[in-house]
Amino acid sequence: MAKLPSYIVGNWKMNGSAADVAVLQAIAQAAEAHPHVDTGICPPATLIAGFAAHAGQVQIGAQDCHAKASGAHTGNLSAAMLQEAGAAYAIVGHSERRADQGETDADVAAKAEALHTAGMGAILCVGETLEERDSGHAIAIVTAQLAASLPASASGDWLSVAYEPVWAIGTGRVPVSDDIAAMHAALRATLVEKLGEAGKGVRILYGGSVNPGNATEILAIPDVGGALVGGASLKAETFVPIIAAAPR
Repeated sequence: MAKLPSYIVGNWKMNGSAADVAVLQAIAQAAEAHPHVDTGICPPATLIAGFAAHAGQVQIGAQDCHAKASGAHTGNLSAAMLQEAGAAYAIVGHSERRADQGETDADVAAKAEALHTAGMGAILCVGETLEERDSGHAIAIVTAQLAASLPASASGDWLSVAYEPVWAIGTGRVPVSDDIAAMHAALRATLVEKLGEAGKGVRILYGGSVNPGNATEILAIPDVGGALVGGASLKAETFVPIIAAAPR
């Protein structure tokens, strides 16, 4: 199976304004020098349409979607609505939504399936808390989370997985390389167990305080197929070096 391009995606969370299209344009211009990398930015939903018009080869995504196609779901957006605005994919199951909005594995699987039905991609997030890491059962907990969150039609041509240890998000703390390698190997084994050979074609991204100083080391770890980047993606000067660090 041919090696897939590295996938470097910025999650802007609840940050940014229309004026930040200049940041996107700077990222897009720099990304042209790295055609071997699939680059994406997930801005707030209010910016998707405006950003999509200036994205170049950068793929614009959403930070969430609703599992239903339409209905009485005030404040939510369906996959088709996001696609119409210009999003090509969406993040689902981010730990901040699992914690703040009480999303379950079943909710996450339904959202991913809704994206696939709309012809979009999905980045499915999994990860453990500090308490779960310290318990010594992190791998068992995260692989079970992945197995329960996978949609029935999961396939590498539209689905990626992002491992984000909750305790490393935005804290500056990063697991040691051996721990990242062990978790990604376990996630790969789970994907193969659930999907067969197709599980080898699903990219597994790492997320959690990725920055220009640690990107080269992290992206060189076996089975790390890219990065889901938070704060460092908000500025071209910190995001572009991460794109450049992706191996060919």
